[in-house]
Amino acid sequence: MLLGELVAVSNRVAGEPARNEKIRVLGEAVAALERTELPIGISYLAGVVPQGSFGVGYAALRDLPAPATESTLTVGAVDEAFTSIAAITGPGSAARRRAEIDRLFGMATAQEQEFLSSLLVEGLRQGANESIMMDAIARASAVPATLVRRAVMFTGDVGEVAVAARDGGKDAVAGFGLRLLRPVLPMLAKSAPDVAAAMVKMGRAVVERKLDGARIQVHISGGNARVYTRNLNDVTERVPEVVAAALEVEASAAVLDGEAIALRLDGRPQTFQVTMGRFGSDTDSHHLEIVPFFFDILHCDGADVLDRGLEERLALLDQIVPPPMLVPRIITEESDAAQSFFDDTIAAGHEGVMVKSLSSPYEAGRRGAGWVKVKPVHTLDLVVLAVEWGSGRRKGWLSNIHMGARSGAGFVMVGKTFKGMTDAILEWQTERFLALETHRDRHIVYVRPEQVVEVALDGVQASSRYPGGVALRFARVRGYREDKQPDEIDTIETIQAMLN
Repeated sequence: MLLGELVAVSNRVAGEPARNEKIRVLGEAVAALERTELPIGISYLAGVVPQGSFGVGYAALRDLPAPATESTLTVGAVDEAFTSIAAITGPGSAARRRAEIDRLFGMATAQEQEFLSSLLVEGLRQGANESIMMDAIARASAVPATLVRRAVMFTGDVGEVAVAARDGGKDAVAGFGLRLLRPVLPMLAKSAPDVAAAMVKMGRAVVERKLDGARIQVHISGGNARVYTRNLNDVTERVPEVVAAALEVEASAAVLDGEAIALRLDGRPQTFQVTMGRFGSDTDSHHLEIVPFFFDILHCDGADVLDRGLEERLALLDQIVPPPMLVPRIITEESDAAQSFFDDTIAAGHEGVMVKSLSSPYEAGRRGAGWVKVKPVHTLDLVVLAVEWGSGRRKGWLSNIHMGARSGAGFVMVGKTFKGMTDAILEWQTERFLALETHRDRHIVYVRPEQVVEVALDGVQASSRYPGGVALRFARVRGYREDKQPDEIDTIETIQAMLN
């Protein structure tokens, strides 16, 4: 398939608000892709580059060559080019990488250049998420969507399932199952504003600590253990202490879901960044131990238990996992008891709680209604320093805002976000910020620092990217404040203090 045809599909999906119509358009595209390019095309439509991040950002995409007048690039040719660029390392790699980028973009039309740029900087957001892609695969192959979702749950690879559906239909897709030493996508949770709201949905429920660590999935088989991240990356060699702890589990074969976290000497958690930094170090240089805590089980001694209720899975987990490695939890139907557990959890330095239905199965790869997370909400008043033109569904609107805190007589940037913006907000802020524009740098519009915005966030983290040394975590817009002036916003000192 020509890249231009795929771009046309992407643009149609971006302009279509109805989910069913998106699925129809994507289903037609899935059916039209050649077998060899099927996984690649699906990834591109979902806004994902199979090679991952390979050092091509906004700076590398400045001053691109003039676009081609005719669409000749194929989806396969783009994949080959990305593979070549990702493999460039060593002295002079930046120049060689830039030469390859120029070669690729010189073969692309203007629309294709825009598509590739968005794809490479993770800005392609036209509403074709993985859930919609799975429904499109089901439509294209006449395989029930429930079977497609379950197969993706076990493989973590939408492209592989699409090929199986194309080649073997329903029987091939139904043949996917959990396999030891092949990680599955983790179950995710929905959110509730507070404990009481979460408990109303659940009734009698498990309330457990939500640790701010690294999600891990541990596979135990024949006296060995492998450790995988939430993105299904194998990190076994980096975490020998987790492997050693897992081998204390009283089962010859098991798949466990949990968190690994670095603790301070007083038992309180280190920051999320400290834990993740430990995952990024090699075993010869690390000096910080991380500790595993488990909260669910997917397989035990030859039996898959994903479809059993949580209460049964927890009973099994308690039988085989030493108590110090279990995530603390209570079972209650009382909101007051759940709130007290939440308060104690926050006081101990942890992120929040999970409220889980006792009857919920393990819905791998899905944000199931049976799990609800509750975290304290922090808010800040900040000023908008710049705004980026949107892409995909937000194309034509000013979208991603650059936010600043007060620092002396000026402002210092602490993060970006487009989360929480409705179409009405996007329309309003486009008009507002164009009126405040001072200058532009490609897709970024710089503005006079006059508009105050209120954002909610999960916390802050240390950052070398911003001059204030901190960055916001999971910031989302709550609304624009017409009642506040820039000299009334939160200071960088306030945000820095949140690190502690």
